[in-house]
Amino acid sequence: MSKNKVTVPEAKAALERFKMEAANEVGVNLKQGYNGDITARQAGSVGGQMVKKMIESYENSIKTNG
Repeated sequence: MSKNKVTVPEAKAALERFKMEAANEVGVNLKQGYNGDITARQAGSVGGQMVKKMIESYENSIKTNG
């Protein structure tokens, strides 16, 4: 059983788009569906880019709302 469940099912497509955008920014070619053929380094780069963008978004929201 997967522990990576999306709490809000409607957000799944947005998360997929976000992942693809982050992968594109770091030069990793992802395809729809299973991507078990990418290296751990590539997967880490994508995840790291996603976290970086989320932190930037949060910091920007603090600046505009704080």
